[in-house]
Amino acid sequence: MENRPTIMVTNDDGIDGAGLQALVQVLVSTNRYQVFVCAPESERSAFSHSITWQHPLQVKQVEIQGATAFAVSGTPADCASLGISKALFPVVPDLVISGINKGSNCGYHIVYSGTVAGAREAFFQGLPSISISYDWVGGKSTVNDFKLSAEACLPIINAILVEIKSKTYPQKCFLNVDLPTDVLNHKGYKLTKQGKSIIKMGWKKITSEAQVGKILSTMTMEADTSNIDMNATKVSQGSQNNLLYMREIVGVQVGEIDTDYSSLQEGYITVSPLSALTHVETDCEAYFKMWLPGVTERFSASAL
Repeated sequence: MENRPTIMVTNDDGIDGAGLQALVQVLVSTNRYQVFVCAPESERSAFSHSITWQHPLQVKQVEIQGATAFAVSGTPADCASLGISKALFPVVPDLVISGINKGSNCGYHIVYSGTVAGAREAFFQGLPSISISYDWVGGKSTVNDFKLSAEACLPIINAILVEIKSKTYPQKCFLNVDLPTDVLNHKGYKLTKQGKSIIKMGWKKITSEAQVGKILSTMTMEADTSNIDMNATKVSQGSQNNLLYMREIVGVQVGEIDTDYSSLQEGYITVSPLSALTHVETDCEAYFKMWLPGVTERFSASAL
């Protein structure tokens, strides 16, 4: 059994997150993999690719049946970096999986996502990686959907490991996988690309803690708030000089058809190859190619 491939799991919902727990349970139950877990000790959603730099991380071993697991005081990127470094585990994993996130990660949300950052950090270090998210909708989704999502991803996970073993797996990208709300009746895998969908957020000035609950209760469009820590949103009224503002959802930008978000809403399991490099729109590149050579000349002329 020592020859089993090694998978390291991380996430941004925290090591107790239902998505991570279901994923690890499914991976362990196959008896095909050695499973490591290195995940944040608590919620770290929307931390993007932030890292801890100026103070040490606290690491505590925790019990997850069938896996070797550690809870870390840092961010998802911290956890991925530590978990693949051989400082924590005896071997470098063959594959890193970040998830399963409670909520989809499509379009511009990929930039905010700590889940995607966990996979991206492994990619930075040259390791194959996947980020996995489930399109949780309050009132429709149940915890069992995480288990179904993990099972639906097993063919992808196994196929990647086969390619890794044969040294034919591409090294210039990592995969972002999103599973539809009705995962039991999904339409199959669909190769997609990152679109421009985003939940548009505004700011609302508030005057008291009582307003926090009212605002959160309205945040239902394309978002689930059942995992929001109400204690973290309490407002201090210790000073009358403080101005208090809180984010609120003001709309949704869907983006183009045939991209990750639209395909997910159609019921597909979307598989989007991602890179760490930013590719600008062709028209922007053409514009600045013409614009840049004349910058100095225009500046000199305006100074006269």
